[in-house]
Amino acid sequence: MSSLRILVGVKRVVDSAVKVRVNSAQTGVETANVKHSMNPFDEIAIEEAIRLREKHGKDAVEEIVAVSCGPAKAQETLRTALAMGADRAVHVKTDADLEPLSVAKLLSKVVAAEKPSLVILGKQAIDDDSNQTGQMLAGLLSWPQATFASKVDIKDGALEVVREVDGGLETVSAALPAIVTTDLRLNEPRYASLPNIMKAKKKPLKTVSPADLGVDIQSRLQTLKVTEPAKRQGGKIVASVDELLDKLRNEAKVL
Repeated sequence: MSSLRILVGVKRVVDSAVKVRVNSAQTGVETANVKHSMNPFDEIAIEEAIRLREKHGKDAVEEIVAVSCGPAKAQETLRTALAMGADRAVHVKTDADLEPLSVAKLLSKVVAAEKPSLVILGKQAIDDDSNQTGQMLAGLLSWPQATFASKVDIKDGALEVVREVDGGLETVSAALPAIVTTDLRLNEPRYASLPNIMKAKKKPLKTVSPADLGVDIQSRLQTLKVTEPAKRQGGKIVASVDELLDKLRNEAKVL
């Protein structure tokens, strides 16, 4: 197998353990003074890149590059990726709220500069749940894609992915370079050790701007209003199947 460079996208999001609340202006969720961390699916993506190198060796996977698009604090997320095992990082610095297409365009420019053989992304970010960036990036690059991956391997210079579909599992093969998006069951991400956290502070981290990459990140969508969902009502005990069907028809409106 020829030597590979793997590029992994990571995003800084509100920590998955935090109960999100709508801000007072109802323009989005409250992010001030709220704990942030790496998107969980992106942790899986970093872990998979590291496992591919551990399985095939340093000669096969020569370098793992983490990239993040976002504000200055996104560098904390990149340092986490470096502590997990990435070799260096690229930060596309911007304070703008990025839509999936804008992120895909930025990543396509980073790909053009870095020339990776494989790009691994989380299948979605837990803040917007768009599940679009990986597919859009594949379209922009005209690269094959394997989404919702639950197993990834490289055999005879080709990518082999087991992916989760509605009917079970599907195995696909794709020529490199390619895009992979990771599903929840692909792996269990490791914790960064203290020595690796210290080493990560010295690893290279390059900062560029969308203007440096020649990408227009102007928003194409407008958020009119964000509200919390209605509180769930308690369940009801029914005395018969006929009463259940009546409630489903007239109250739940599902029949």
